[in-house]
Amino acid sequence: MNILFVCSRNQWRSPTAETVFRRQPGIQVRSGGISPRARHTVSAKDIAWADIIMVMEERHKAIIKQQFHPREYKKIIVLDIADDYAYMDAELISLLQASVPPYLP
Repeated sequence: MNILFVCSRNQWRSPTAETVFRRQPGIQVRSGGISPRARHTVSAKDIAWADIIMVMEERHKAIIKQQFHPREYKKIIVLDIADDYAYMDAELISLLQASVPPYLP
């Protein structure tokens, strides 16, 4: 299973999620941002690669749907994690560990 984590600028939230779940058996992970100024801007290739797209905010989902028109088989999950955390912040890790596993194989 391929999981794409998405936030705004691919600086804190999505790279933290990628790091936390990188060694999880049975999945491959990537991260990206929706902003043109993101460290890695989400591309059509990223969308095509992903089985599940996990976004941090509802607006990220809306932008992905608008820009990429992912087919209906692409599941987009909103984690509802605000942009209040630095990379690898302990509280952010805790939120991710509570939110993501129910969707993993």
